[in-house]
Amino acid sequence: MRVVTLPPPPAAQAESSLEPVPADPSTRVSPPAAAVAPALRTGRAVVRRGAQLLVGLVLFSLSIAMVVHAGLGSMPWDVLSQGIARRTGYSFGTVTLVLSALVLACWIPLRQRPGAGTVANVLVIGLLVDPALAVLDRLPDPLPLAVRIALVVAGIALNAVATGLYIGARMGPGPRDGLMTGLVARTGRSVRLVRTSIEVVVVAVGWALGGTVGLGTVAFAVAIGPLVHLLLPRLSVPGGETRAGSATPGP
Repeated sequence: MRVVTLPPPPAAQAESSLEPVPADPSTRVSPPAAAVAPALRTGRAVVRRGAQLLVGLVLFSLSIAMVVHAGLGSMPWDVLSQGIARRTGYSFGTVTLVLSALVLACWIPLRQRPGAGTVANVLVIGLLVDPALAVLDRLPDPLPLAVRIALVVAGIALNAVATGLYIGARMGPGPRDGLMTGLVARTGRSVRLVRTSIEVVVVAVGWALGGTVGLGTVAFAVAIGPLVHLLLPRLSVPGGETRAGSATPGP
């Protein structure tokens, strides 16, 4: 009898013919390398935003000191800090730090969540305002009126740049911004109405306690909104943490 050997079925032929095919080195992509590029980009973005936040807060501290030192009227919240400082004997910077922490505590019932930039705002500005004032105290006293007016103008302009930088970093709004947006969310009132109401109250209380209200206060109220509106789009970085109404000035 003749034995006939049948060929294996097609599937078996396919299986037996499968052999490892070396990959083309020119087309090979290393998974770790593919994952490193996005991580590097993310890391650089975080560093950039953190550096912008820090620069903005340092300049913000200097701008506050410039306007306060001019003695022609402080920014609204600084009027309150001045008044409390004069009544308690604590330094302006200490009062600013404590007041910022108290405002931040008001976020709790409003269900606002602070970001890294919010905490940095409280600490950096509160700690740097006194040294900035000490540097300006080295200037001749009394300063000519023209120099004092120039300090106010430069301080307001610098404050607008600083506000654009730290808000544009998108790492969380300042304590006073969060208070405002939280009240807007809770009351349903407009941002303009809530912000104006808050600032009228703090200026009135600060003035009653001995804070300085004057040309600088009015100039800041009139100029800061349009200046920040102009600068913020140019200083904002993409991504990050942002909230409605956070693009309003104020530490």
